[in-house]
Amino acid sequence: MEKQIKNFLEFIENEKKMSENTLQSYRRDIVQFQSYLEDQRINYLKVTKEDVQTYLEYLKEIGKKSSTISRSLASIRSFYHYLLRNKKVKTDPTEGIQSPKIEKKAPSVLSSQEIELLLEQPKNVDLKGIRDKAMLEFAYATGMKVTEIISLDIDDVNLEEAFVTCKSANKQRSIPLGSLSLKALKTYIEEARPIMVKDDSVTALFVNANGRRLTRQGFWKIIKYYKEQAHISKDITPHTLRHSFATHLLQNGADLKAIQTMLGHSDISSTQVYMQFQDESLKNVYKKAHPRA
Repeated sequence: MEKQIKNFLEFIENEKKMSENTLQSYRRDIVQFQSYLEDQRINYLKVTKEDVQTYLEYLKEIGKKSSTISRSLASIRSFYHYLLRNKKVKTDPTEGIQSPKIEKKAPSVLSSQEIELLLEQPKNVDLKGIRDKAMLEFAYATGMKVTEIISLDIDDVNLEEAFVTCKSANKQRSIPLGSLSLKALKTYIEEARPIMVKDDSVTALFVNANGRRLTRQGFWKIIKYYKEQAHISKDITPHTLRHSFATHLLQNGADLKAIQTMLGHSDISSTQVYMQFQDESLKNVYKKAHPRA
């Protein structure tokens, strides 16, 4: 099974053009399923629908969230579609199995005051402070995902025209930069980054203390540090800045379609979740006026 898992992961990486994080999720899900099958002494080529359902029940029993179970099922389904395509199995054991219903939670959003407090924390007194100031301002100004931000290269930013080009999978979108974000970014690029980067071959926009591309974990730690410095009680993740970006734009009159474009949502329904933070009159106007509401 290990060989087939390796081949499957190579296939989806090359054919589906998935991000490294998505690829890692698939790997974890399939390897966990493999471990379960080995414990139960079940041949992966002879897995039945009942085996898969029992496995999903097992995940529920050990406390896995509905979203995790749903993702695991999707990973297993993709794996068996691959095996079916390559004639390793004759039937798909996941066929007809429904994903557990996932309750949509309201995204965690900071108030304008909390955002101001958070963004005030990094001080331009050293290289790290200059970088952190630019990075937090940038995250809030663009609403980009953390994986998108850390994947940016220096050439993806156009300081003269004040926009950033975000390349994700096979898609590409341009996002404008506000004056405060632009100012902080210019300071970082002109004064801090050239000193932090030890190797001229490094193309990353945001780098760590060693001059290498900043990691997801590094970004997370930086936000956690400044959250504590600001004495904000809410749980803040890099995604919180994305949610706050969209919510504040909407509250200040931005068009939902424009927000969808900036966030890179393929479906407007993903953007509509932010409507719950509007007052009832605006919600009603939206429901009556928007053709896809």
